[in-house]
Amino acid sequence: MSIAQLPTYNKLMKPVLQALLQLGGSGTIEEINEQVYTDLKLSDTQLQLPHGTNGRTEVEYRLAWARTYLGKAGLIENSARKVWALVSKDINIQAVDVNKLVRDIRTESRANRLITKTNNPIDSSPAQESYAAEESEEVATWREKLLSTLLTISPDAFERLAKRILRESGFVQVEVTGKTGDGGIDGKGIVRMSGLLSFHVIFQCKRYRGSISSSQIRDFRGAMQGRSDKGLFITTGNFTRDATKEATRDGAPPIDLIDGELLCDKLKELKLGVTVEMIESVSVKTDWFLNL
Repeated sequence: MSIAQLPTYNKLMKPVLQALLQLGGSGTIEEINEQVYTDLKLSDTQLQLPHGTNGRTEVEYRLAWARTYLGKAGLIENSARKVWALVSKDINIQAVDVNKLVRDIRTESRANRLITKTNNPIDSSPAQESYAAEESEEVATWREKLLSTLLTISPDAFERLAKRILRESGFVQVEVTGKTGDGGIDGKGIVRMSGLLSFHVIFQCKRYRGSISSSQIRDFRGAMQGRSDKGLFITTGNFTRDATKEATRDGAPPIDLIDGELLCDKLKELKLGVTVEMIESVSVKTDWFLNL
C-alpha cells in the first residue's frame, strides 16, 4: 500500500464536514478522524502509513490539512479544547466547491506574503514566496520539534518525565519501577478525586516512532491485572484503531491512552520544557471616543 493511494487532503474536506454532521455538529479530532475512517472504509494498512518519523500517520496529517483549509474558509471552527464544530448545521456539503476553496485560500496567502515582503523586505526570502515552503513551515510545528526532542532522550529520562507529568497532574506516591520482565510496567501512582476517592494507576511509557498495537495493550493489561484500578499508556507515537478499542473493551480493566500529540499538549499545559509567548495586540476604538 502506497501513500499515493490515500485520499488527498482536499478530497478529505467533504468527508470531514459529513463526519461533523453525523457527530451532531461538533467533535474532537479523534472522533472526527474515526468517523471519516469508518465512512471511507479505510483499511488498517492505509491508517498505519506513517508520515515522516514523528509518530503521526499520513492520513492524520492529511486530515489536519483538511480541517485547516475548512477553518480558513469559515466552514468550521475550533475551540481551545481541540473541539471542531460546524459554523452552520444547515451547510450543503455537496454545494461546497473544494477546488475553488483551496484556490481562494492559496491566493489570499500569496497576497498576504507579498504584502509582508513589501513591508519587510529584509525579512523576506525566496522560500517565503513558495506555497509549498509555507506548508512546510506550518507543518514543522512545535509538536513535531518536541516529539523529535523526546525521541533523543534516554529511556530513563523519559520515565522520569512521565513521573513528573503525573506529579504535576495531581498524582501522589508516584514511583518509577522499570523492572525487567514486569510486563512493561514502568511505574505506579495514586490519583485522588475531590479529596475523597483515590485510584491506583499503573503506567507504561514508551518512546516510539510507530503505532502501539492491540497486542501491546493486552500484554500491558495482563501485567496490571489485580494490581491497580486503571492503567495509563504513554507514548511518543500513536495507537492503532484496534489498540484504542482494546483499551476500552467492555468487561476489561480500562486503560487510558496518551499519544504523542496529547503528550505534547500536556507538556505545554504544564509548562514542562515548553514556553508560550503571548503577543499583546492593542487597538484604538475611534468610534467609542467620537460617541462620548
